[in-house]
Amino acid sequence: MDKLQKNFFTRDVLEVAPELLGKILVRKFNDKRIEKYVITEVEAYRGEEDLACHASKGRTARTEIMYNEGGYIYVYLIYGMYWMLNIVTAVRDIPQAVLIRGIEGFNGPGKLAKNLCIDKSFYGEDIISNNRLWFENKFKSTDIKFKTTPRIGIDYAGEIYKNKPWRYVMDF
Repeated sequence: MDKLQKNFFTRDVLEVAPELLGKILVRKFNDKRIEKYVITEVEAYRGEEDLACHASKGRTARTEIMYNEGGYIYVYLIYGMYWMLNIVTAVRDIPQAVLIRGIEGFNGPGKLAKNLCIDKSFYGEDIISNNRLWFENKFKSTDIKFKTTPRIGIDYAGEIYKNKPWRYVMDF
């Protein structure tokens, strides 16, 4: 299979997010085992104007990687126990990211990260040159059927942003 390249990720998050559905997330574990998973659910977070996006508060130590060009890993901890796996998209200084919410066999971003042994050590890694986590093509994006819904768990973002249909789910 073809590994996704930098130009895939250096586009607007609203293009990248739905096109990640059906792609393969590949994880090489410390014991050298390689597992492959079909991506089934993602959410888009789009810049400082998106009140659900961490970058809406501006540049911080936590969000600094989001201001890089697409193709970097952004992980953060929620509830003091769950790591969230995100991939930065767009171009430098336009903070956007895709949250990987579901893969075949694991629904929910916390379960996904836990089962893939994702932690803060992944923060800021280049997804293109990474040797423990990367993405591959499996299907053409046009072959994937999906539905959109509002994102989950972002009531704090206000009516406009909590209702954006920026959650993409494969429609089996």
